[in-house]
Amino acid sequence: MNLRSIQSCRWDVLALGECMVRLSPPGHGRIEFANTLEVCVGGGEYNVAYGLARLGLRAGFISRLVDNPVGRIILNHARAAGLDVSHVLLAPYDGVGRADRVGLNFTEVGTGVRPSVTLYDRGHSAASHLRPGMIDFEKVFRDEGVRWLHAGAIFPALSEGCAAVCREALAAARAAGVVTSYDLNFRSALSSLDEARRVTRSLMPYVDVLIGNDGIIRALAGQGGGAEESREFDPPAYRKTVAQLIAEFPNVTAVGTTVRTVRSGLVNDWQGVLQCGGTLYESRPYRNLEIEDRVGGGDGFCAGLIYGMLAGKGMQECVELAAAHGALLHTTRGDTSQVTLEELLHVAGGGGAEIRR
Repeated sequence: MNLRSIQSCRWDVLALGECMVRLSPPGHGRIEFANTLEVCVGGGEYNVAYGLARLGLRAGFISRLVDNPVGRIILNHARAAGLDVSHVLLAPYDGVGRADRVGLNFTEVGTGVRPSVTLYDRGHSAASHLRPGMIDFEKVFRDEGVRWLHAGAIFPALSEGCAAVCREALAAARAAGVVTSYDLNFRSALSSLDEARRVTRSLMPYVDVLIGNDGIIRALAGQGGGAEESREFDPPAYRKTVAQLIAEFPNVTAVGTTVRTVRSGLVNDWQGVLQCGGTLYESRPYRNLEIEDRVGGGDGFCAGLIYGMLAGKGMQECVELAAAHGALLHTTRGDTSQVTLEELLHVAGGGGAEIRR
């Protein structure tokens, strides 16, 4: 993996996608009975960029929002963490939201036998109306300089235009020598598995680092089944799946995967694995991980993995950073990271929850 030098680039990492405003009942309340909603910000690709900005990298976000107070909730949230939004296009507000709007999601945080649930209200969003040519990716990647581009499967599922923009960005990044990563996030509310497979396979020739649970990786490799995580992780079967995928797409140099066993809405087992150069690296397991909010845990894994690779860490340390960052993200409310670099290094290095004072 040949990373561009820090000195030659304005950005360490840019992420392309949609960001929404999240509304959640306090605690573990139900949406239909809520008389108060917490306001948060989140979106798969945005969460990764935000987490990396929190860790001190020069990170930016590429998207499209509406120029109104709801759009500014997202912009203010990004800027507070040092996440650059100069490449976020702003659509004029028409007073109603007929032409463009900011996507919303309503999220319940599960508990016990009741899982977390997300309800989307993101149709006709400003980001979903992005089209090729609206952003000069050649200028961004070649002239400004970027070391890493992160994208994911949620954004191209929003519209045919978004799929075309994602391909445009990945192709421009590859042409400029930018390392690319792609998260196989699958959302059944946005597309069928067959359609997600078709779009993703068209983007795979531009991807260096692939990330996703073992179910979606298996589906992408054409081995059938759904996109769900396996209840029991099978290393030999995983190696076989990844080998088949890399044989078809030899440009993929590393595949990162989260392994989750759900004990209850508030307790999961959690681990990360990374296949690179024919070797399988496994993080320490986080048994009976107590959860405040699991939404965004996979994005935390992505951010930790990208941080490790950009920092030139060995593959074992990269997967430890990825798993630790994901585990830490489970401990706070909301989609986005509240993790500091010091905390990440402490946990990734084997540290626990002993009181610090």
